Amino acid sequence: VQLVESGGGLVEPGGSLRLSCVGSGYEYGSYCLGWVRQVPGQEREGVASIDTDGTSRYSDTVKGRFTVSQDNAKTTMYLQMNSLKPEDTAMYYCASHPGQCLDSVQDLTGLMPKTTWGQGTQVTVSS
Repeated sequence: VQLVESGGGLVEPGGSLRLSCVGSGYEYGSYCLGWVRQVPGQEREGVASIDTDGTSRYSDTVKGRFTVSQDNAKTTMYLQMNSLKPEDTAMYYCASHPGQCLDSVQDLTGLMPKTTWGQGTQVTVSS
């Protein structure tokens, strides 16, 4: 599986950004897709995930502000981020693993076998 993110950048607090992730090379019938983020010196944090059937899950820190979605062809995944806060500043990685997503959202941090991550895109929230 290959994942390529885009869409990061600098935004003021309260602003919005949309991240995109183009995936290819899927070998299994179903995948959990989603986003994790990481601040230097800290562990990766699961942010949002979406199953093949469209079921989405979010961490408590972004629920109500971020929305994960896929296009109809299921080749591109998006993360719409609204009401951004300085604490959202991090490197954001697109991630996937075969099978269904777990409820915790943390499965994409590496808990599941065959998890793949993209190269990351930086999001900086600052005035």
